[in-house]
Amino acid sequence: MQQKPARVRIVDAAHELMRTAGLARTTTKEIARAAGCSEAALYKYFPSKEDLFITVLSERLPKLAPLLNTLVESPGGHSVEENLTTIARQAALFYAESFPIAASLYAEPRLKQRHDDAMRAIGAGPHMPIRRLDAYLRAEQRAGRVGPEADTYAAASLLLGACAQRAFAYEMSEDGVPPHPLDEFAAGIARTLLKGIA
Repeated sequence: MQQKPARVRIVDAAHELMRTAGLARTTTKEIARAAGCSEAALYKYFPSKEDLFITVLSERLPKLAPLLNTLVESPGGHSVEENLTTIARQAALFYAESFPIAASLYAEPRLKQRHDDAMRAIGAGPHMPIRRLDAYLRAEQRAGRVGPEADTYAAASLLLGACAQRAFAYEMSEDGVPPHPLDEFAAGIARTLLKGIA
């Protein structure tokens, strides 16, 4: 059986280690070892651990950014409710996968600061989905499908905040399972939000 290319092995190893040990506790040395390559080979493909983290988010986790970018560019393909339902579903999946990876950063303030600085330098961060969803809702507002008085930034924050909270809140419940299945949750969030901004 042919071995996967080095870059693929590195991203696979990073995803698994970041998912199980958290971003803060995963070193480039461990990633290289798990990928079966040298640390120098890792840096050939990725200039920093943050760049590798962004690659893991964009290539291994449920796709949120491409969906938002597509909707900003051509918002009228489906109804606003259908689009918001799709966004809520993808966002809930994305946050459920990304929280375990990034959560360990909050235990180490200096590492988190370095990470935040590196993310800003490459134009990334958790604020970006809110900005893109806000841009989509403003496009719908210009098209007359969202009310002219609606606060699109607040609406974007509410939808994505609810999806992030779903990923976080139910870990401590008796069975660790949200009360509503994902599709039902996404449809309910979209429908409820739309009532406030239509």
